[in-house]
Order: sequence, then C-alpha cells, then structure tokens
Amino acid sequence: MSLRERTVSRDNGGRVILLLLLFLLAIYSFWISGFSAFAIVMTIPLLVFFTIISFRFKLFVFWILLTVNYFLFFASRHGYMPVPMSLPTEMLSLILIAIALIKNDEAEWGRVGSVMFFAICIWMVFGILELFNDACGIGISVSRWYTGFRLMMMQMLYAYLVYVLFINTPQRLVKVLRYWALLSIFASLWAYKQKNFGFTAMESAWLNGYGYVTHIVSGIVRYFSVFSDAANFGINMAASATCFFIIGLTTRLYRDKAFFIIAGLICTWGMFASGTRTAIFCMIAGFMVYIVLARNVKIAATMIALFGAFIFFLAFTNIGQGNNMIRRMRSAFNREDASAGARDVNKIALQRYLKDAPWGLGIGVSTEDVPPFNKMRVAASIPPDSEYVFIWVHTGKIGLTFFICTMLLMLGGACRIVFFKLKHPTIRGIGAGLCCSFTAIQLGAYANQILMQFPNILIFYGGLALVYVLPYMEGEYQNMEYQNLRKLALRRIEKRKKKGELRKM
Repeated sequence: MSLRERTVSRDNGGRVILLLLLFLLAIYSFWISGFSAFAIVMTIPLLVFFTIISFRFKLFVFWILLTVNYFLFFASRHGYMPVPMSLPTEMLSLILIAIALIKNDEAEWGRVGSVMFFAICIWMVFGILELFNDACGIGISVSRWYTGFRLMMMQMLYAYLVYVLFINTPQRLVKVLRYWALLSIFASLWAYKQKNFGFTAMESAWLNGYGYVTHIVSGIVRYFSVFSDAANFGINMAASATCFFIIGLTTRLYRDKAFFIIAGLICTWGMFASGTRTAIFCMIAGFMVYIVLARNVKIAATMIALFGAFIFFLAFTNIGQGNNMIRRMRSAFNREDASAGARDVNKIALQRYLKDAPWGLGIGVSTEDVPPFNKMRVAASIPPDSEYVFIWVHTGKIGLTFFICTMLLMLGGACRIVFFKLKHPTIRGIGAGLCCSFTAIQLGAYANQILMQFPNILIFYGGLALVYVLPYMEGEYQNMEYQNLRKLALRRIEKRKKKGELRKM
C-alpha cells in the first residue's frame, strides 16, 4: 500500500470513528430528553432518511436550521413542538457536521482552528470538570449534567462549526446576512401585529398567565413577538439593528445599503415595542465598539453626536412622553427603579450562599434536584435575573471567571482581525457589525437571562465565527462586489442610451 493510500485510509478511519461518536451522541440526546426506547427506535429511520436526503441538499439543511432555530419558542408556545426544544437544532447541527465530515469537498477544515475555537474548547473542558461537582450533596448525575452541558457549552461549538464549515464563500456570506435581516424584520412585524391586531389565543393565554407580571407594567404591554419573552426579543433586536446599521453604512452597493438600513430601523422599532430598557444600552455599547473599530475620526464624531443626542432626548427631556414605548424606555435612566433594586437584593442573597460553593451548584442542577432542607436549596430557587448570574450560580466564581475570559478572548480575537487584517471597507464593515452585535448581546446577558435562549447562540456566536473566516473571503468578496458594481454601471449606461434614443425620436 502506497503512502497516499495509507493516508487516505487513516483519514477515512478517523472520520468513521468521529461519525460513530456523533451517532452515539445523538442517541444519548434522544434518551435523556425523555424518549422511550420504542420512540427512539421509531425515530432513527426518519433521521437516517433525512440525513441521506441532506447529502444532496446540504445547504437546504443549513437554512432549515436557521429557520427552526428562530421559531422554536413560537412553535412551542403554539403547541407545535412534539420534542424537547433543543433537540431539533442539535440534530440538524449534528447532521451538518456529519455531512462536512463525509462529503468534505467544500468544507474547509483548515479554517476551524482559531482563537474562538480555542476559547470554546477551554469553556467545554471546564464544563467537563463540572461533572464531578457535587456541592449540593445530591450525587453525580451524568444525564442531569449533560442536559446543562449541551445548553451552556455544546451550543457554542455547534454554532461555530456550522458557520465556519458551510459559510465559506462571499455569496453565502451575503445570503446569511440577508436572511438574518429578513427573519428580524418578520419578528418586528409580528410584534407590530401583536400591538395593532392582537395576540393569538396561545399568546394571550401566556401573557395573562405566566407573563402577566413581567409583560404588563403600569398598564404598558411589552411585546415579545416570536421570542420567549420581551427581554429576549428587545435585546436581540438591539444587537441585530446594530449590525444591520453598520453593514448598511459601509457597503458600496446601494441596494444592500437601503435594505440593511431599513432592516435596522425596523428592528429599532421592535426594540422599543419590547419595552426592554437594557436594549438601549446594548445598542449604545455596540456602536461604541464600532467607533474604535472604524478607525475614522469623522465616523467617531458622528456616532458620538448622534447617540449623545439620543441619550439626551431620553434622559433629559419629556418629548414623546405620551407614547407608551418611549415612556417605558425613558425609565431606564431612573436611578430609583424598583426592579434594579430587587436584582441587587437577589445578588446579595446569592453571595451569602455561594461563598461556600466556588464551583457553583453544578451544571444542570435545578431547584427540584436539591432537597428542601439543603442550604443550597435557597440559592437554587433565587431567580438569577441575568445570564451571568445564572452561570455564577451553576459554575461558581471559578466558572464565571472562565466564562468572562473566554468571551473576551473570542471577541478580542475577532476585533483584532477587523482592526488589523481586513482591508476592504465593506468586508471590514461586515466584520465590525458582527463584533458589535456580539458585544451588544453580551451586555444584554449581563442584565437579563437571554444569552443561552433561542435563537441567540446560533445567530451571534455563529456571526462572530464568520469574522474568523472573513480574511479567507476578502479577495473573492472584493471581486464579487466589483462585478456587481460594474453590472450596475452598465445598466445605468444602457438606461441613459435608451432615454437618449427616445428623446431623438
């Protein structure tokens, strides 16, 4: 056997082993999600059939993943989810990774290694160590740990791999950004529908039940669109709008410029409709990062002036006070806000209990898992209010430190690429927009428990992953943009010729 044949055989053997592990992982995910053995056996043939079809239409699976991921809460609220919510995105992600492993004619595995991949691996290694955390004295449970591990760690890995392996051309990059914008526009329009034409029966039931306390504040309804709640919706719209505005300002194609700026304006309306006050600061933080990444004094001055005027409008005037949405957002600048005080009280109480649990209560541990007379029961039952507090509760000071360091590492690596490596203005604008939206969603996670909620992980971590592959696309993107601009110029010339001929006639 030749050296080449041995190398191919070894590579194929590695892929088979990895595929077997992915298959076992899928089965285990089914098992711990509450499926009976019979249900698993009946479901596997459908999964295999869908996988076979997927090899012929692999990008179609990617678009299905984005769509399903975006509407999971909407489907669940309306009773269209016969399986646990995380299962569809996990299965679709595993299918896409399997496709990249077997039919790797387009997958660029050499692009996988990056600062972000390294940071995710560090976070996952810490998550594996958390398996042995028994701070509550209830014993180690692999199934309970794995449930939390999937949501807190593996979602990030799936999002990173799916985007890096499949969005590897400028054409696909543009399609992903446009599709994200279209999904965001639909979400804002659905909130508009809720505001002006009413809720569906299921939405009304949720609003008048579980969501009544948090979504009807002083007679003001906070609209939640297709998301889990208004906070998730508002912060997602703020982060999305930040990205769309930056892309719209930096692209050279007027059609894309108009499309993304309009998408940003519509998402900004959705942000206001949500009544999520944190969202304002998320958008401001995103644009502050762009001021640095833009390396342009004029842009910096313009941004500072615009947002200075925006903050002045909300904090120091009463203009528009009759509008419920503006009045709700203006209360974000109220230092005596009651909800902020309640959060501070919760954090003080958690500090008292978690000082004896530096590794946290354990990944996957819920209130029901801790016995009633266990002192950690109180810590498990206090509402975390934010994603960072949630991570602190379940992984302790050590875990929170790991999480913050890994987030800063992956964001810093992406910003370094935008600042130093990318030269083309449009591609730099895309990279900057994705970095700024990631910053915005992280700030939102500091104040609200939204980061691990659908659809945020796939959108924003996947978006940040794209920044790491932009240097590979820059030359192709420049050529594509040049061709598009050339076509537009030729069309204009033809139109002028036709107008000239008509005038002569």
